[in-house]
Amino acid sequence: MTSPKLPAGLAEIAGRYDVALCDVWGVIHNGREAFPAACEALARFRAERGPVILISNAPRPNAGVIEQLDALGVPREAWTAVVTSGDATRALLSERAPGPAWRLGPDRDAPLYDGLDLASSDLEAARFISCTGPFDDEVDTPEDYRARFEGAVARGLPMICANPDIVVQRGDKLIYCGGALAQLYESLGGRVLMAGKPYPAIYELSLAEAERQLGRLLDRARVLCIGDGLPTDIRGANARGLDVLFVASGIHGAETLRAGRLDPAIVADLLHQEALTATWAMADLIW
Repeated sequence: MTSPKLPAGLAEIAGRYDVALCDVWGVIHNGREAFPAACEALARFRAERGPVILISNAPRPNAGVIEQLDALGVPREAWTAVVTSGDATRALLSERAPGPAWRLGPDRDAPLYDGLDLASSDLEAARFISCTGPFDDEVDTPEDYRARFEGAVARGLPMICANPDIVVQRGDKLIYCGGALAQLYESLGGRVLMAGKPYPAIYELSLAEAERQLGRLLDRARVLCIGDGLPTDIRGANARGLDVLFVASGIHGAETLRAGRLDPAIVADLLHQEALTATWAMADLIW
């Protein structure tokens, strides 16, 4: 497999692309604060090249993500539209209405269900599990759910997981996401359905939004995906044949950076281990 090329900044490669599909957590903020240089890079791309579609595995409709971006100080100039795993997952949930579903996740994810006419119940009465993440992601681990999952798998309940991420950065720590629970559920023999990255539904929504913003048909060879997650951002882009810029300082930063600098040999080896490729790689997203 070829190693990714190492541009000095997004400006060096922006002319090759008409659209950027950019991850959120780990690339433009860490859940506590925005990254000004990354926001500036996206704003420059949008002003000089074309639409920036933020593509997030947040398990909520995009309005909640936009509210969070505003609160963290991410400027509106840095993005054109936002598409979330929650947006893509609502179709899977609506197909199973009226349920009932056992809703596994924090109260902040309740907007996922607005207007779906989907009843909720305790696990014993549920027909499927709808998972957005742990109930308390600051404390819970997947193992806290093992006994309940074993019972649900024995009953043949499918799980719809609205956030395929295994972990995400929050400040200087990594926290478990819905994907970690889905991973355990599958390991126990359960069936899991997902629509976020790296699965097709969220990319089709995002590319359709990009075409709408461009006002013309999209040349997929001129789409750049930007992300920090190998199993989500990079795998999803590879599966769609889209160019990808790997931002190494995100969730894989402890593995790929030495004294804050990207180690290209480690990045190449990490990609090779996962049978993935990246067109480009940078330590942080900068212009």
